[in-house]
Order: sequence, then structure tokens, then C-alpha cells
Amino acid sequence: MSKVTDEQTTADTPAEASRPSKRKWGLRRRILLMFTLGALMLSVLLAFITYGLARSSVLQQRDEAAKEAARLSGTIVIEALRSSPANAQPAMDRLEGFGVQRPLIWYANTWRSARPGYNENEVPQQLIDRVINEGIASRMIVEVDSEPNIVVGFLLDAETAYFEFFSLEEVSDTLQSVQLSLVLGTLITTALGVLAGSFAARRAVRPVGVAAQAAKSFASGRLDTRLEPTEDPDLSVLANSFNDMASALQERIERDGRFASDVSHELRSPLMTLSASVEVMDARRDEMPERAQAALDLLKSDVTRFQGLVGDLLEISRFDAGAVRLNLEELLAAEFVRQAVAVSSEPDTPVTVAPRAEAVLINGDRRRLARVVANLIDNARIHGGGEPEVSIEVVDPDSEPVSRIRIVVEDRGAGVPDHERDLVFERFARGGVAGRRAGSDGAGLGLSLVDEHVRMHGGRVWVEDRADGEPGARFVIELMAEEIDE
Repeated sequence: MSKVTDEQTTADTPAEASRPSKRKWGLRRRILLMFTLGALMLSVLLAFITYGLARSSVLQQRDEAAKEAARLSGTIVIEALRSSPANAQPAMDRLEGFGVQRPLIWYANTWRSARPGYNENEVPQQLIDRVINEGIASRMIVEVDSEPNIVVGFLLDAETAYFEFFSLEEVSDTLQSVQLSLVLGTLITTALGVLAGSFAARRAVRPVGVAAQAAKSFASGRLDTRLEPTEDPDLSVLANSFNDMASALQERIERDGRFASDVSHELRSPLMTLSASVEVMDARRDEMPERAQAALDLLKSDVTRFQGLVGDLLEISRFDAGAVRLNLEELLAAEFVRQAVAVSSEPDTPVTVAPRAEAVLINGDRRRLARVVANLIDNARIHGGGEPEVSIEVVDPDSEPVSRIRIVVEDRGAGVPDHERDLVFERFARGGVAGRRAGSDGAGLGLSLVDEHVRMHGGRVWVEDRADGEPGARFVIELMAEEIDE
């Protein structure tokens, strides 16, 4: 039994390759997009929360440190003013000695600062009123020369207040470092999300791909194709359903194939008896009246058609059973086609061979390829005006070496419309033009057998309009070939 695994790959068919490139996003891309967006949104959210917490923590620590430092500086100011109550300068000098860089003292309605620019003009009036008038220790953030500072102020006594500026530049540098780290963390997390999404998408889509491969394999004729059993409760439903469907279809196809084969075999014995009886009657044809002779001709024609139908059914049943085996040999294409035409129903059919095609070999089953040529000639004779023409062409005349040739059979019938050119190769086709081309002398199996034989040889067959613009159909067989070295 054939098992399908995820290592199997398939190539795009020509029809798929010719489709426009614009297509909807597949399941794998959607899963990858969801993981990427999820990782990005989660990373951004965590980055904002982390930055907010870090900023709050750093500012709080800086604020507490500023308050403590300002209180110590205020103690120094009080002690200095007690020693020299007439002037605040000694207090400023003592603060400078302790390394205080940006003090501001309000004493006896007079402001005194240690550094230019860090004076009462930079202190918000709201903070001044709150500290001096209301006696409430407060702090605010201000900018001095584009540099953020915390201004801490509190009342020392009735006529003395102390303010001090603390730079936040170090805090800003720290927060910028935190921002950079969070941005890098966001990028790394998003990249990891992409990798995780890619892995998850492959794992999620793999069962679908395996099922699609199994379906293609089953459709191509490998009826024993099954999905591997799995312990996954979700995927086991898919595998079991597919295997049950495949088993039911295989059983039905094999039953239908056996039916066709059995019917064909059962019909051969009475058909042989009937054919022998017709031959006996035909041998005494001259003894029959004219109306009996006409009836005998009709009987001979129907028996011949019946024999062809039974033979075709047997051949089709062999294809369905997979019992067809090719006896491959090297054939000189031009000579082979001439011989096949000579033993066909129209031995006088003209054969035109391109100069380079005279020295081209094909690897094929002589009997089956001859049957292909004969069926196309019969189709042209019966449905195409009775004047078939055969030609052999090299696909790429200028290429080195020759790799493909085409065997072409043209007729002068009504032609085949574009929308029915695939239908004529189906079994028992009875579409619009297929029905007209089938006539009363065909069972709709000849072209189907042509398609089966050509595909077994690794080639393809199709129908198109005549190249010269005249009415009629042009059936083309394309096979792999090899040019003989001269």
C-alpha cells in the first residue's frame, strides 16, 4: 500500500504556472501573519508597560534623593544663618563647600543664587506661592536652558525658604538606554515570533499538504494511496475520513473495472460465433437475394464495430487495472509513422516529414503507438471529411539537439470548438461536438485510448485548429525524442 509522507513534493502543472501571480493569502501565510502581529503587539505593549514602570521608578528614586539632599542643604543653611543672621552669603559659601551646585535662598524677601540662570525667574510662581505663602514643601519639574530639572523647595522659618535645582539629565540618559533596550527587545521578540509562526505554520499546514498530495496521487491512478495514521485526535479525523473515502472509491473503481472487463470477456465468445456466422453467410452471398445482401452488409458493419468496441473496452479495463506494460524499443520516428499509416484504414494517407525529423529516434511501444496513429486516422476518416493528412515536425527546429517531436494528424471536418477540446478525449464523450464527431461508427473510446497511450509514453496530445486556416481539426501528439548522431 502506498503511503504519503510530508517529504513528497510536486511540480506546478502548466495550467497552474500560467495563472496570474495575484492570489489570496494561503493558510500558512495567514498563520505566519497572525504570529508576527501577535508578537509585535505583545512586544510593544510590554515595552510601553516596562518603560512606564521604569520611568516611574527612576523618577521616584530621583525625587526622593532630591528631597533628602535638599533637606540636608536646608539644615546647613539654617545653621549658617544662625551664625550670621545679617547676610545669606555665608550660607551660600558653606553650601558651595559641601558641593551643592544649584542652591537658591529666599531670605528676608531677598533672593540669592549660586549659579547664573538658576535663579528665582526659573522657579514657577505656583511653586513659590505654595512654599513661601502656604508653607508646604513641594517640588516641580522645569527646564533650564533645555535641561530638565527638579526644583525642590520648603520653608525653613518665617522669613527663610530654600530651593534647589537637581538635574535630570542622568535620568534622561538612563531612560533613553531603557528605550533602546526595549526597542531591541521588541525587534528580537518579533523576530522570534516570526520564527515561531513559521514553524507553527509549517506544522499546521503539513497535514493539509500531505492530504493534498495524497489526493493528487489518488487522482493520478494510485488507488492504494492512504494517509498515515496519527495519534492526534484532530488530525486522525482527517486521516480516517480520507482513508475511508479512498477505500470506498478504490472498491467502486475496481468493481467498475472488473465489470467492464468481465462484460468484454463474456461478449467475446458470442461475438466470435456471430462473426464466424457472418463470414459463412458472406461466403454464400451470391445465393442471397438483393435485400438479404443489404442486410448482410449492415450486419457485417455492426459486427466489425462491435468487435472494435469490445477490444477498446478490454484495453480500457487493462488501463484501469494497471495491467498495461510497455515494451519499449528505439523507433526511427519517420519510418515508424510511415509503417503505421500503411497498415491503417487509410494506407494512402500522405505523410510529410520535416528534414530534421528523418533522423530522430523515439523510445516507445511499437504496437501501442501504431494504435495511436491508427485511431487518429480512423477519427479523421470517419468524422473529418475522409481526407486525413499526417506530418512529423521538430518542436524546436533550431535547437541542439532535438528533444521533442510532434506527430500531427489533420482532417477537413467541422473542427473542434475551444470549450470542447478536452472533452473529446474523455471516455464515451457525448458533448456538443463530441457527439457529432462520434457519429455511428465510434463508441467514444478511440481518442480516450490515444490519450492513455500517449500519457504512458510521457507525452501529451491535444487538438487545435489547422495551421493553414482551413476548416478542420489538427490532432497533435508530442513525444520525447533523440536525434541520431551523424
